[in-house]
Amino acid sequence: MSQSDKVMVGVLQMTSTAEVDANMSTVHRLVGEAASRGARMVLVPECFAYLGPEKGKVEIAESLDEGGPILERCRRVARDAGVDVVYGGFWEKSSTPGKVRNACVYMRTDGTIASVYRKIHLFDVDLADGTKLLESETVEAGSDAVVADAPFGTLGLSVCYDLRFPELYRRLVDAGAIALAIPAAFTLTTGKDHWHVLLRARAIEQQCYVLAAAQTGHHYGKRWSYGHALIADPWGTVLAECGEGEGVAVAEVDPAYVEKVRAAVPSLAHRRLG
Repeated sequence: MSQSDKVMVGVLQMTSTAEVDANMSTVHRLVGEAASRGARMVLVPECFAYLGPEKGKVEIAESLDEGGPILERCRRVARDAGVDVVYGGFWEKSSTPGKVRNACVYMRTDGTIASVYRKIHLFDVDLADGTKLLESETVEAGSDAVVADAPFGTLGLSVCYDLRFPELYRRLVDAGAIALAIPAAFTLTTGKDHWHVLLRARAIEQQCYVLAAAQTGHHYGKRWSYGHALIADPWGTVLAECGEGEGVAVAEVDPAYVEKVRAAVPSLAHRRLG
């Protein structure tokens, strides 16, 4: 494929709970819907297989080397739809007792794993609305920036809270990224004020497409997600966005447009620090 080819991509929006089978059925259906609308790569949100009480994710975590029922279902989804799938937050077994890794897994259409990124920045907050999340208690942080070869070119991988750390995305751009995967389960409290602003900022400053799959609605207890899965272009324009409830947003990634924006506003070439 030449770098001038446009490629249709999709991002999912769903409401995961503690019911793994139901969550995976939703993923299967929505990935298929995105493929039917022309997507060749589909991004699935963080916590797609399980979003319930913290101890539950340790219990259902699987090794990416040895596999398990969730990973096998992920492979079947990709094969059935005939698309590459970015699984935004796979609960991966860790060697540390009582902890997992929050892994962003790039899977090919044949079910093979091409790249894996482990979430670096962990979300430890105590919000005014009563939401208290201490991700570091159950998640082992990653350390490496990771890119993947996507149908349109190089894709930078990240997960949710990483969105607030632009230095990670600059590193991904330095590694050749022309699009950024940002699968998330952004809280309702922070999302309503920060989600669109931060996503458009990452697109503009890194001059990349932003592909943001999202959790939405009520999951359990006081855990609510903001939603608004979207795709933005390197100018910061939102090309497609999900409304309320579950759904799919699709849009084209055009490598030639990335080159055009970077030539018109050569800020990446004008960097003086780092």
